[in-house]
Amino acid sequence: MTVDSSPEAQAETPPQSSLSTSAARNLATTTKSAPQMQEITSRWLLRTLPWVETKGGTYRVNRRLSYTVGDGRVEFVQDGADVRVIPRELGELALLRGFEDEEVLKALAERCVQRDFRAGETLAERGTRAEHLHLVAHGRISRTSLGKYGDEVAVSVLADGDRFGEQALLDPETRWDHTATAETSGTLLTLSRADFAAVLDSAPELQAHVERFNTIPRQRQNRHGEAEIAMSAGHTGEPELPSTFVDYELNPREYELSVEQTILRVHTRVADLYNGPMNQTEEQLRLTIEALRERQEHELINNREFGLLHNADFKQRIQTHSGPPTPDDLDELLSRRRGSQFFLAHPKAIAAIGREFNARGLYPNHVDLGGQQVPAWRGVPILPCNKIPVTEQNTSSVLVMRTGEDNQGVVGLHQTGLPEEYEPGLSVRFMGIDDKAVMSYLVTVYYSAAVLVPDALGVLENVQIARRS
Repeated sequence: MTVDSSPEAQAETPPQSSLSTSAARNLATTTKSAPQMQEITSRWLLRTLPWVETKGGTYRVNRRLSYTVGDGRVEFVQDGADVRVIPRELGELALLRGFEDEEVLKALAERCVQRDFRAGETLAERGTRAEHLHLVAHGRISRTSLGKYGDEVAVSVLADGDRFGEQALLDPETRWDHTATAETSGTLLTLSRADFAAVLDSAPELQAHVERFNTIPRQRQNRHGEAEIAMSAGHTGEPELPSTFVDYELNPREYELSVEQTILRVHTRVADLYNGPMNQTEEQLRLTIEALRERQEHELINNREFGLLHNADFKQRIQTHSGPPTPDDLDELLSRRRGSQFFLAHPKAIAAIGREFNARGLYPNHVDLGGQQVPAWRGVPILPCNKIPVTEQNTSSVLVMRTGEDNQGVVGLHQTGLPEEYEPGLSVRFMGIDDKAVMSYLVTVYYSAAVLVPDALGVLENVQIARRS
């Protein structure tokens, strides 16, 4: 081994003349941060929902009686390129709502013919005779009609699960009052009036159901489908006034509180010896609760039983007219309800909204929400929520809602006063110490959400969030 003792080498490594920082650190007390967690978000939904005390763990939503006829979406099964409608899903049609004969529904489903269409194809033309029911298995279809001044006006946009032409099954004189044009390629299933009539003639039970359908007292409903409250207005003299009563739903929906639980384990040696300057158990519990609250917001959006995306009324779901979320789409979403209090959208969807505003030379106002400035449209805040899913096709949804019991809106449900309650609706129970000296704590949170009337919640679906090329 040789040592370079040249003057140049000695000049490069001068002798140490003081204590090094690495050695000094052994005697120093470091300044520490509390444990950080990247998963924590703003959780605007949890902050903005009014929470209703739910004693007994169940919340019942009583409404006026409505004559509900099938307004849901039809689902399909796919076998390669072949698409079939699920027989029981035909019960979502207004005409077949409540009809449960599986064999008859299967016969109708077997007569549905698949039709693949291409972008730009005309699927129905205004003024021509309507002879088919069309079920949209996949794709986007725009419906247009003639405006008051002879111009073409947009009526609606249909997407997966929608249908049109249901009236053609019973009335041979029906004509299309709109033109349906494919915006994308896709697939339809069609049922002709002749095929429906053939099944109808061979099924007496279906004939009886159709007759009952034709006798539904439509003249005794308001425009929301609720049972009418009879009254007289603008009369003079002493006419006989109508008598009335307000009818209620006989089987109102009940929301049961959902539960979310985990067991936090902390070794007694850690809690005893390493509890300063920060309490190890408290920090472990804080991060566990943060994770539970994040999951709680996810469930309030996505749970199939009570999640907002799955509980929005189908009449309150609309499609974007061109794909990206334009100001026109947000206006249509707002126009369907009174007193909208906030939008909720994935951050990528909010970025897409901003791009559409910029493309039109618009700059959204900002409003103060809890001391924080947030963007708003028409005075309604646009709040981020990364729990709203983004599909592989780069589409998402935008929610808008009215909240509170007094407003007949959306409410969160919880129960306070739980044993060993740590936060409202959240309890932390000590479960003991096992034979390995590990302490266990059961952390539990109970919650749900309820939509009091259908127009309290609206959804803009299939929002394209990818940047245009």
